[in-house]
Amino acid sequence: MPAGTPCAPARYSDINKRGDVRAAAASALARVIAGGVSLDAALAEAMPGVSERDRPLLQQFCYGTLREYPRLEGLLKQLLKSPLKRKDADIQALLAVGLHQLLDLRIPDHATLSATVEACRSLGKPWATRLVNGVLRSATRRHEALSQALEPAAQLRHPPWLLERLQQDWPAHWQQIVEANNTPPPMCLRVNRRKIALEDYAEKLRSAGIGAARCALATDGLRLDTPVDVTRLPGFAEGQVSVQDEAAQLAADLLVPPPGARVLDACAAPGGKTCHLLERYEALDVVAMDSASHRLQPLRDNLARLGLGAQVIEGDARLLPEALGVFDAMLVDAPCSGSGVVRRHPDIKVLRRPDDIPRYSDLQAAILRGLWPRLRPGGVLLYATCSVFPGENQATVADFLAATPNAEVQPLEVRWGIDAGPGKQLLPCATGSDGLFYTLLRKRD
Repeated sequence: MPAGTPCAPARYSDINKRGDVRAAAASALARVIAGGVSLDAALAEAMPGVSERDRPLLQQFCYGTLREYPRLEGLLKQLLKSPLKRKDADIQALLAVGLHQLLDLRIPDHATLSATVEACRSLGKPWATRLVNGVLRSATRRHEALSQALEPAAQLRHPPWLLERLQQDWPAHWQQIVEANNTPPPMCLRVNRRKIALEDYAEKLRSAGIGAARCALATDGLRLDTPVDVTRLPGFAEGQVSVQDEAAQLAADLLVPPPGARVLDACAAPGGKTCHLLERYEALDVVAMDSASHRLQPLRDNLARLGLGAQVIEGDARLLPEALGVFDAMLVDAPCSGSGVVRRHPDIKVLRRPDDIPRYSDLQAAILRGLWPRLRPGGVLLYATCSVFPGENQATVADFLAATPNAEVQPLEVRWGIDAGPGKQLLPCATGSDGLFYTLLRKRD
């Protein structure tokens, strides 16, 4: 590393005054990679100070760099003479952003080199300009040889533990999952049948010059040919449509409460499944609960935009407040590793650890135990995760069934998914849906 005294990391406000989108991306990514902050949270802090014109580029840099990060990190280990210090995580992230531009984006090399080197100054670390320039120039000359020297997991853009787990759990399908994880996801819409028919909304899209086709699985779903900003979607502000992957839309097909039923969505935020149930079924009395207070406002916003009503409360599904009484149906979109939605949340590649899986499984089991006494006899509970790991899915449900004599599985008579013990597993597909698991449980009378 060049001689000199490293400067303190630049604040977002200082970076934004200079208008440097690469520096903003590096600062956001440093918080994710080194600090364990989610990309959503890091972008929420960085985005307001970036010009509206540059915000799509900031998102592209961050999402693309994290999607490729296991490979980029492997390349940087070869290119750097010694690891950077933890306090220089922003420079590490900036180098990754630079490599992503050089190797994966259609940005001329000279423009990438110049702008990325200049971003060092915006980060308050002019000493790093020579380092960044040298590393990126070396990468342009040596990237083929460096790429061939990468470990297999890095070549496949996955951390070793995640790749090994996928190969172990899905020996016949892991290549499909890896390809999907490395591919930007499609944009799917859920048409609000209370306000407009799907065919009529598809025509509105065509009139707006937006190509779309019906989803293969979801009856209310349309898949766009190319993702667009929601501001371009006709009728979005009026609640005619929402953005939701087709796999998530299947919850409303599986949980079919009778009119007037009391329904609990126990882990509801940001409210996609809650809203879909209210759009689909008449006169439901819905309680939408989540333990994260900061996630409740987006849920309320979605309900308001769609013109729907539900009781929104903060609460822990493991300790359901007695005052809420009992319910005819429950939806448990359980906290999980997110291993089925890596393509939408590429920060999972750097945030998750192997010991997260048993920790999530314990939490899921506690939620099921906490909720079950508050389900009416004859009522149903739909258990869902966005995971592909059996330890969070069929194993969790099987253990619950073994310990709960009055719980039984309701077979899912559907055309989609892979049989997975008591439920159905969808695997992520580059040209299809996200990876979700569903099980429907009934409480015996």
